[in-house]
Amino acid sequence: MNAGPSHSLARARSSRGNTRSSTPRGAHPQRKGLTGLLAFVLCALALGVVLSSLSHVVQQATLPLRDVNVIRQQAAEKHLDPALIAAVIYAETKFDPRRSPAGAEGLMQILPSTAHFLAGMSGGVSFTTRDLATPAINVAYGSYYLRYLLDHYQGNEMQAVAAYNAGLANVDKWIAKDHAEGQQLTIGAIPFPETRAYVQRVLLAQRAYRSVYPRQLGLD
Repeated sequence: MNAGPSHSLARARSSRGNTRSSTPRGAHPQRKGLTGLLAFVLCALALGVVLSSLSHVVQQATLPLRDVNVIRQQAAEKHLDPALIAAVIYAETKFDPRRSPAGAEGLMQILPSTAHFLAGMSGGVSFTTRDLATPAINVAYGSYYLRYLLDHYQGNEMQAVAAYNAGLANVDKWIAKDHAEGQQLTIGAIPFPETRAYVQRVLLAQRAYRSVYPRQLGLD
């Protein structure tokens, strides 16, 4: 059956209408795709910044590190591993200086009696106990003491760290006893549980600081 004029006109209008609408509809998905990709990239970048900041916060909470310039300076002057200084600070105060019940002061928990002894050895004639509250002075004395202990124990870090906690006289006695029995002092043989745990904590933290903060500590 032949279509009438009105029916043909309607089909023509419908065809033109479909032609006009097909071009924009074909272009929208491409623009939306680019917009979506841009949004995804921006979100990924933002997420990366957030995760990086969060990682830094977590890192500082679990393995804090502050006063880096002081640590590096003292490590260079005293020929010490900066990670060892940081590890002792971590074990003593976790970089939150305070006074201990025994009267030890500052980041590295120096007893006033020990500080006066070290001041006499190092020529610090103007030293006063309140100076231990200053991070630079506290770390200087703590580092000096570490160097003294390492020299005393011929570079044995385990024994030096044990003496930092339990005192040189105790560690000398333990070493002498083990030597008389034909043995060497090991961490497991340290009689004081507190000192045994302290040595383990410091040596583990030393490795962690070397791994996590090599650039900050000048190790890379």
